[in-house]
Amino acid sequence: MNKYLATAYKFGLLGGFLSIVSFYVLSHLYPDPTNLNLVFGYILIPISIFLSVKFYKDYSNSGFLSFAEGMTVGFVTYVLIGLLSTVGIWMILLSSPELFDLIKTQKIELLLQNKDMILSQVGENSFEATQKSMENLSPWNIALNDGLWKIIPGMFFSIIISIILRKNPN
Repeated sequence: MNKYLATAYKFGLLGGFLSIVSFYVLSHLYPDPTNLNLVFGYILIPISIFLSVKFYKDYSNSGFLSFAEGMTVGFVTYVLIGLLSTVGIWMILLSSPELFDLIKTQKIELLLQNKDMILSQVGENSFEATQKSMENLSPWNIALNDGLWKIIPGMFFSIIISIILRKNPN
């Protein structure tokens, strides 16, 4: 089992670290770094999964890879990235209440700017519920959202990459 996890740990830890650094750097460049950090995650996740599965296949498994092995390595990689990203962003937001307040303000302003469009699509009750949840937003909510949006696409990327790199012994 350890041979599955050796490369997954390396690329999961590296990806999680890069995600935290991305959020930190983007927070100095933009008032709300959350959306751009998600976009960075959509680039980071498939690259990390691909590299971890490829390294496992080439260096730990003699050039062979079953679908299950690829999924296992991919799973560990994207879950580590998601967990580290969640904890790191949460710690950044806890240590910088000004940044959190700025992000929260930006999100509420965006909601109010799009009020007419949202009302026409989902109705007043949904808009009010969303507005109330935005007012109760916490650093944990922002961090958890970021982590989940790294884990969910990671599942799909793992499936695709495991299929592409699959090679069974003849």
